[in-house]
Amino acid sequence: MSSEWTKEAHVQRYLGRAATLPHRDEAEAALLDEIPPATRRVLDLGTGDGRLLALVLGRCRAAEGVAVDFSDAMIAQFWQRFADKEVPRLVKHDLSLPLSDLGWFDAVVSSFAIHHLDDLRKRELYEEVFGLLLPGGVFCNLEHVSPATPYRHSQFMDAIGYSEEDEDPSNKLLDVETQLGWLREIGFADVDCLWKWREIALLCGIKPGRE
Repeated sequence: MSSEWTKEAHVQRYLGRAATLPHRDEAEAALLDEIPPATRRVLDLGTGDGRLLALVLGRCRAAEGVAVDFSDAMIAQFWQRFADKEVPRLVKHDLSLPLSDLGWFDAVVSSFAIHHLDDLRKRELYEEVFGLLLPGGVFCNLEHVSPATPYRHSQFMDAIGYSEEDEDPSNKLLDVETQLGWLREIGFADVDCLWKWREIALLCGIKPGRE
């Protein structure tokens, strides 16, 4: 992962802007619709301040949460979010490296994290996610994806109030179709982009094997 995410100023700037991202609540609601209420264990990759994991655990109240992140600055925000709640397990780990043995999960989620990896590592991580899921388990990645054209990118930047100088140097964006193709090749079923607004997309798949 980029060293930018170890810097307090970068993290605070991101969190301030991410909170006002247009349609974010709508995207997260679409993701939550894919998580079965009976989910027992959920893994959040690149949890950041724990926003998405908190939403999932709010829906699946009996679930155990496991969060993965490598940034001390983000982890400090994570502990603040869960200060007055039951604290999920947090594993400090850089997603650019293979995942450790985290056990089995009914759901694996991620939000605006995997696009910071190079493309080879993105695909490797998707394979590792498949291996961690129980049959019937779901993978939902709410992601920043590459635009179709420079014009579409300029529209996106205008819509979120960013200038050219605001571009995140750690972004390694990839198109939706390539990532959906990878998920299918790996073995996920019912693969789809279930929600999209400009460069924000929800990519989902299910591990076959359980009704």
